[in-house]
Amino acid sequence: MNIARLAAILLIAAGALSLVYGSFSYTKQTSAVKIGSLELSVQEKETVNVPVWAGVAAIVAGGLLLAFGSKGR
Repeated sequence: MNIARLAAILLIAAGALSLVYGSFSYTKQTSAVKIGSLELSVQEKETVNVPVWAGVAAIVAGGLLLAFGSKGR
């Protein structure tokens, strides 16, 4: 399996996942206050929305790369 085919499959999978889920969230830990040896930290949950057009574009780009990526050989 060459690199172009692997990249195409990854793009198609990422595009499909973005269409299915639409967003993902992660937890970010930040240091709020630090006084001497006492440190207070805050955990913030952030959500990133993935636009539909980005998922469709990834699927199309992956399909084109899969179709035309190995034609040069």
